[in-house]
Amino acid sequence: MKVIIGSYNQAKLKAVKRVFKDYTVQAIDSPSKVSNQPTTDEETLLGAMNRADYLHKNYPTDLAIGLEGGVMLINEELYLCNWGVLMSSDTEIIKASGARIKLPDAFIHDLFSGIELSQLIDDYSKKHNTRESLGAIGVFTEGIVDRTEMFEHVVLLLKGQYDHALKNK
Repeated sequence: MKVIIGSYNQAKLKAVKRVFKDYTVQAIDSPSKVSNQPTTDEETLLGAMNRADYLHKNYPTDLAIGLEGGVMLINEELYLCNWGVLMSSDTEIIKASGARIKLPDAFIHDLFSGIELSQLIDDYSKKHNTRESLGAIGVFTEGIVDRTEMFEHVVLLLKGQYDHALKNK
């Protein structure tokens, strides 16, 4: 069986490869059908769902994984959020979310004006293309947790639920 991830983003791809190390993993661009910068938990989940659904419809015999990162407001504070969705012909739709950390209040206006978090993080950290490596979580945890590890946790939750569903079928 093959695992297909709906993104060429290296952080997401590495996360899936680490968790599904006994599988062939392939990246295929898959539309999220949400804004470039999801700004709610619901929109971020929808982006992951849309990516997985596209893959599942086009590759129904493989495991389809959609991963999406976004931001959300809780009590007027900005938080990082992320979601993963796994679809297969063997199980019902599996969903998982992961780490959330508070982001600087100074980002709120720009994010809700249409600037992507990746651009703000690159400018803030004076680094290039952090979305493929450190990500916001890596910048604000001094590299203790990077974007690959953040998504790896989500993918571990997906795989664990998938294995459980298969075992209890």
